[in-house]
Amino acid sequence: MSSHTLLIVEDDELLRHALKEQLAAQGDFSEIMEAADGAAALAIVKDNVFDVILLDIGLPDMDGREVCTKLRGAGVRSPIIMLTAADSDDDTITGLNAGANDYVTKPFRMAVLLARVRAHLRQHSQSDDAIFLVGPYKFQPAAKMLIAGDKKIRLTEKETAILKYLYRVGNKTVSRETLLGEVWGYNAAVTTHTLETHIYRLRQKIEVEPSAARLLITEPGGYRLNP
Repeated sequence: MSSHTLLIVEDDELLRHALKEQLAAQGDFSEIMEAADGAAALAIVKDNVFDVILLDIGLPDMDGREVCTKLRGAGVRSPIIMLTAADSDDDTITGLNAGANDYVTKPFRMAVLLARVRAHLRQHSQSDDAIFLVGPYKFQPAAKMLIAGDKKIRLTEKETAILKYLYRVGNKTVSRETLLGEVWGYNAAVTTHTLETHIYRLRQKIEVEPSAARLLITEPGGYRLNP
């Protein structure tokens, strides 16, 4: 099961439930939340991080483009795909200017919507604007920070690079040599001892019990991130 999260903002209850059911069946998302209007969407994003947002343009309380602008103003950097019944260049332009990443015109085929969603997920996962969930933390590579409630942990550039690489390979063991190459480049002056020192310091910051690590695991030959 994927660890991606999705928010559907759509006032048409039948369509909203159908979207949730069909997208859930694809196995791309571990959690799909719903909002019936703009106010509900804005309230939900205060306490949740989503990898992608589907946002209807014709909401009952405010224009979807206004919601999009407010989401961006609130710091949401994940892809926003607008759903619209209108098929005009003006609507597309104003939506993109409001901060949307893409437009899908109703009625749409689920295969088309899913392809767009997956494309934006892939693109966003490679960007520094992405926010990843690592254990109890929201990991923000661009800010070099881990956040858990009111707790903020500042990371060094190398610590950020280590976490980001381990996260992106999934729950797999990465050899010390590979991690050295990815984080430091192939610099002959950098040894595995340098990496081990950074791992040690990172554990001091993120583990409840650094001597019994549960997030950043040492495996034979390397390290693994336990998300």
